[in-house]
Amino acid sequence: MTVLSAAALSVAIPATGFADDMKYGLLPDKPYEGTKLNILSVVTPQFDGLMLRDDEFTKLTGIETEWTFIPFGSLQEKIAAEGIAANGAYDVVNYLDSWGPPNSHWLMPIDDLMSRDGISMERYPDAFARSAQFEGKTLGFPLRAHPQLMFYRKDLVPEPPTSWEEVIEIGKKLKESNPDVAPLALYYNNDGNRQNLFIWLNFLWAAGADVFNDDWTAAWTSEEALKATEDYVALHTAHGVTNPSSVAFNEQDARQSFMQGKSAMIPVWWWAYSGFYNPDSSTLSKEQVAFAGMPSYNGKTKTYAISMPFSISEYSKNKEAAWEFLKWLSNPDMDRANAIEREVGGKKIVNNVVTHISSLTDPDVNAANDGIQSAAWDSLKESDIMPQIPEWPEVGDILSAAIAKAAAGGDTRALMIEAAEQSNRILKRAGRIQ
Repeated sequence: MTVLSAAALSVAIPATGFADDMKYGLLPDKPYEGTKLNILSVVTPQFDGLMLRDDEFTKLTGIETEWTFIPFGSLQEKIAAEGIAANGAYDVVNYLDSWGPPNSHWLMPIDDLMSRDGISMERYPDAFARSAQFEGKTLGFPLRAHPQLMFYRKDLVPEPPTSWEEVIEIGKKLKESNPDVAPLALYYNNDGNRQNLFIWLNFLWAAGADVFNDDWTAAWTSEEALKATEDYVALHTAHGVTNPSSVAFNEQDARQSFMQGKSAMIPVWWWAYSGFYNPDSSTLSKEQVAFAGMPSYNGKTKTYAISMPFSISEYSKNKEAAWEFLKWLSNPDMDRANAIEREVGGKKIVNNVVTHISSLTDPDVNAANDGIQSAAWDSLKESDIMPQIPEWPEVGDILSAAIAKAAAGGDTRALMIEAAEQSNRILKRAGRIQ
């Protein structure tokens, strides 16, 4: 099969009246029947639910699929290896949004194809849509995407905190009334995935600060940013309302602490909800677990959102068939069904992750998931994403290391200023700072 660019594809296969009659806008007459696509995906029940439905795609198109599932901890290395190999072993790949810019040279832009087939990124919340874009081009669809919520023990915290000041107040009371349960599970560890920046960004943005200035110099050394960072670290170092092990915790450790009944509150991604009361993984019952929007800082709430898009590899020899697959995989009906149905192909699937605005606001989706999509939609109205530049992983690692050292008792201001100097050198060397 001839390998075409997305622009050439959109011309080579013109839109027809038949497309309106085909389910999900798929092309009629099965033009790619017999093609086999290789899909690289992170391990998650959400994508199990999609994979178990792909017989429908094969019946509609004649295209077969082979899924390879990789644990998240190994996915970044696998994506990097695929980019270096440049052999098209996988036609469609799944990655964390902040890995997109460094790999953008081999992720195929799909704007022309979306325009041809009448698909708009406006079907997604703004933060989700932007997380799948780079330098004005759309690289894929954000099919796994997360807002942040505050989860808490209803039996220990009758009313959820609405501000970080209230988190501190509740935490101090809990230390007196329930000394065996830490008030708050946070994750300050420099884990290699920059997880300790996830909550920090809430403080930074709510303070009116940002990661970078317009000229790409570090913006986290403004007085507002430094104060916000100090307040984030002080939850552990000054107020002592975090789990004592929070300096060593990554996100998974913090979730385990909550599930094991060792922490009463945790700010984390919404997908964690079902695991918090799953008897196979948690000591908590569903009646003990509740969620609310993220607390405000200085009277303002702005949260960090994340996504894991699916993209077509520029090295694929089956780009046309891969685009048909992405249309099917990302359709709103699938998004909705995958959060409502609890059994697919004879396998139990529990998933609350949706990415379309229509699903987030759907009464049936919310009814099936205790209204968590409604809370997520509220959170997403004031959300932002990590900086989308190729140098971000390197800069983010420097920031992550600085915050880990600060949480361990280091001088927060000095560490953040030093991190800014290192970042400025990196971005100047890259030509981003003039």
